[in-house]
Amino acid sequence: MLPLIAQVALDVPIPRLFDYVAPTLTLADVGRRVCVPFGRKEFVGVVLALSRESAHPREQLKAVTAVLDDAPLLSAEILKLLHFCSDYYHYPLGATVLAALPTALRRTPAPPLRTVDSWQLTALGRTAAATLPQRAHAQRALYASMQDGAAYSATALAAASASYRTTLKHWLKLGWATQLSQPAPLNPSPVSADTAPTLNAEQAEAVSQISAVLGRFQPFLLHGVTGSGKTEVYLHLVQTVLAQGGQVLILVPEINLTPQLTGVFRARFPDIEIATLNSGMADSERLQHWLAAVDGRARIVLGTRLAVFAPLPALALIIIDEEHDSSFYQQDGLRYAARDVAIMRAHQRTCPIVLGSATPALETWHNAQSGRYQRLSLTQRAIDAATLPQIRLVDLRTQKPEDGISPALAAAIQRRLDAGQQSLIFINRRGYAPTLICRACGWAAGCPRCSTRLVVHLRERQLRCHHCGYAERVPHACPDCGNIDISPAGLGTQRLEEGLQKRFPAARVLRIDRDSTRRKDSWPAMQQQIRRGEADILVGTQLLAKGHDFPNLTLVGVIGADSALYSPDFRASERLFAQLMQVSGRAGRAQHPGEVLIQTEFVGHPLYLALQHHDYVGYARTLLNERRAAGFPPFIHQAVLRAEAPQIDAAVTFLNQAKAAAPASAAVTLFDPTPATMTRKANVERALLLIQSPNRRALQQFLGVWIETIYTLRTSKLRWHLDVDPLEI
Repeated sequence: MLPLIAQVALDVPIPRLFDYVAPTLTLADVGRRVCVPFGRKEFVGVVLALSRESAHPREQLKAVTAVLDDAPLLSAEILKLLHFCSDYYHYPLGATVLAALPTALRRTPAPPLRTVDSWQLTALGRTAAATLPQRAHAQRALYASMQDGAAYSATALAAASASYRTTLKHWLKLGWATQLSQPAPLNPSPVSADTAPTLNAEQAEAVSQISAVLGRFQPFLLHGVTGSGKTEVYLHLVQTVLAQGGQVLILVPEINLTPQLTGVFRARFPDIEIATLNSGMADSERLQHWLAAVDGRARIVLGTRLAVFAPLPALALIIIDEEHDSSFYQQDGLRYAARDVAIMRAHQRTCPIVLGSATPALETWHNAQSGRYQRLSLTQRAIDAATLPQIRLVDLRTQKPEDGISPALAAAIQRRLDAGQQSLIFINRRGYAPTLICRACGWAAGCPRCSTRLVVHLRERQLRCHHCGYAERVPHACPDCGNIDISPAGLGTQRLEEGLQKRFPAARVLRIDRDSTRRKDSWPAMQQQIRRGEADILVGTQLLAKGHDFPNLTLVGVIGADSALYSPDFRASERLFAQLMQVSGRAGRAQHPGEVLIQTEFVGHPLYLALQHHDYVGYARTLLNERRAAGFPPFIHQAVLRAEAPQIDAAVTFLNQAKAAAPASAAVTLFDPTPATMTRKANVERALLLIQSPNRRALQQFLGVWIETIYTLRTSKLRWHLDVDPLEI
């Protein structure tokens, strides 16, 4: 009988699978990795199907050169999810499948895994060792520890007998014991278990309702004010799932939140293996954790968006913390929304999914309002003595700031210093200043590779582009007119830190942004520094806005928020409200009352007025009414075809050709191509074509036909991609 033909997924930008003769494979090998020749190279691929037939003559097919796994790594469930992602986001199936694997598994050889040795008695050993003479004290002590037949580590055996190595060596020769090599534990250092606090009525109701539907698909929106104890709800739910033998997948938006939340879960479940998955891990470490999830050893899997594709054989619950966060959107390669993919995964798995946020995405809120998701509310802070902070607006038309700090904010900081409490000054702009300007001729430092300004990093004497990474030295004079009186314009975290240190010389000022936390473990060290009371004033970006609990922090000052009100992006006000609500929630989370001061020139703006009343519900209603009237998501479904080329004309020409080749559809509207908001980025010029429809199914059918035509268009010196449900236009 002729050998089977394997259809193999490869990480190439071609929307099809590739056929290879597979003499040693059977139908049970779908999901296994293989090595195959491709052109002049050898690629790692994944077997997606096996059959007797091929569309190509069998004699022209090459053979699989190696089978890499003892068993399939990707289950049928995950492959079904990846097929959905490929179809929905219109991205090549091969590249979609390989993107779900850790980097280490996309190449050969994979890095070696950390292992630990252990020993156990054989059946012969359990019988023979029981007859040891009374005087063989060391052997009898070791036998007493191992007689149950379980595997024991060197540490455990050393506690039973100091001479265990000599005894084991002898027993191994006799066949009384066997040596095993097992994967190293993910959480090797023991911790003491935390006691679970008593839930309040709202938390208990949320846990009860979600626990009641384990084993069924049901999306929940857990809408809780900041500090309302959403994490405690998660912990109780995880405890219920673990008791039933299941696994839990928990997604968080930021890498920096992963260690903090992992610590919380380890303290509550010290005996449970917890896998963490994020792009900041070393390849070998990430592989170790991923494999622990695949074989079911890791009962809790906690990670960023890429963890949504981790195979979990006993998955029983998915939790997405801060579900509104834009970090859940992948912006290159397979462009997907991890929240939406997780909902589809929960649907396929028939398990509940919990979306937690104090400021849900409008799409999520709309689904809860329409009944597609069940809404559970936490309206009070979890600590009885903690109350929501008082939010005040500082009118910059009457309060003139000095170094960015208004007199009202300076006085509030001083009161906290006098009381031994901490303050957080929030400005979502790192660096020293947004740009460098010449006041004589109007020159401003621009990036030669992007349509944007260079940011001043004064301590490093550099101008940097935060979009492409370009950097140059700060010039001594204006390159246009020679004027030496060039100066930074605007505020960044570094300049604010300098100004605060000058105004409050006795205060300990700590800056927290992507620059100051670049080194590994620097941010966890800073968190400990804050909790020990070794910082008085924190200056930070959005790194500080999410999920952190600093009990002695009672003041939040917000600087530069008005700039978002000028944005042409229709989602800008939604993001600003969420960001300010999140950062405001850092204040007054314990027994001391919190205060938030927002410096603004628009004290009557509806966004700020809603913030003052902590009125997410009212502001969401206003935004949804505006979106409905304007025809924006969630009342319309969108896709964007983007093109990049050395010159903008080539990108626009390609998009016009694509538009002309589009199939006719009365339910779909195509707009004219237009340059992107940031037209030039990293030496390429970018344009886009917006497609939208009131009907998601009609849009998907249109895109499925259209993209086949787009692949046939000539695209030399040009790159393009399709972005479905885009986060930004």
